[in-house]
Amino acid sequence: MPVQKESREKSCWVTLITKPSYLPGAVILAHTLETQGSKYPLLIQYTSSLGKEAIAALQEEADNYGRIQLQEVDLLLPRKDQENKGSVAERFKDTFTKLRAFQVYEHGYTRAVFLDADMAVFRNPDEIFDIELPGRDWLAANHSCVCNLDYDEWAPADWQKGNCAYTPLTHPDDVAARIDASSRPTYQLLNGGMFLFYPTEDLWQRMLHHFNTTDKLKEYQFPDQDFLADFYRDKWCPVSWRYNALKTMRYWHPRIWSDEKLVILHYIVDKPWERQVGPNGVAGHLGRDGETHEWWWNLYHGWRSQRKEEQNSPLVLSAMHRLVDTEKPFTERIPLPQSVGQPEDVQPWP
Repeated sequence: MPVQKESREKSCWVTLITKPSYLPGAVILAHTLETQGSKYPLLIQYTSSLGKEAIAALQEEADNYGRIQLQEVDLLLPRKDQENKGSVAERFKDTFTKLRAFQVYEHGYTRAVFLDADMAVFRNPDEIFDIELPGRDWLAANHSCVCNLDYDEWAPADWQKGNCAYTPLTHPDDVAARIDASSRPTYQLLNGGMFLFYPTEDLWQRMLHHFNTTDKLKEYQFPDQDFLADFYRDKWCPVSWRYNALKTMRYWHPRIWSDEKLVILHYIVDKPWERQVGPNGVAGHLGRDGETHEWWWNLYHGWRSQRKEEQNSPLVLSAMHRLVDTEKPFTERIPLPQSVGQPEDVQPWP
């Protein structure tokens, strides 16, 4: 691992893993940070629910390669009267624990970037740490994509392509305009897969107080990111799509997507390690993610070949082998039921 240069900041990547099914994602995330030459460590926070086998596998990977630092954390749960009932998926219910990332100040870190464990890095991402914010109490993140091109029933009525912050953009280098109190409500929403922040004890205490006193927790559809959007209301800056490129954006926002400029790919919804790519390049529950899932499998096979050659990773090799390719491949590709958004779909606001 490259040595972090002298700086007034002590920086790290941080992720969270609470269940063994996400071990393949976390291991490949760390591996791709290494292969792309990032100079910053990856602090993996985990809960006891991860299980002894997966923890031992991560510890072996950390001991052998130095990229990974491990920290056990407790689940962050809302009070009883705020138990979340609004989440769009059961898997999101423990994601409030992602807020533990803001406690990395306890390890001396003054600047951090959170990455979801279902991401992979395709170009050196260290430039994210150099993004300038108006203040150290601000956040840098990506807008939520609210196109809802597949008409998912859980989505609010205003989740449509004309209200998506990415729809007005026409080039891979375009970044959505900064938001303020007058921005349309859907522009206020952020995606919690990647965010840059400056952790301090004061920030964490204010965040924890808000968490323990707000009456909104039970209503959040995406618990962690909806909380962050509220807590950082009018104090977060949008950044380029390429730092948190949802795999669906490759065909939902083709005007701004560029394989050549992609930095961090976010494997939302079904995970590539669950299934091999099926016949005719079909992958993902709607069959449209064959290429991006194939990229993950190529990364995995490269990692596995390296570990087998070096003969020092029996625990992680065994654990990963049991956790990948556990489901049958998808076989059907479902066409998009509507056209992708165009700048002319954006209506004036307010």
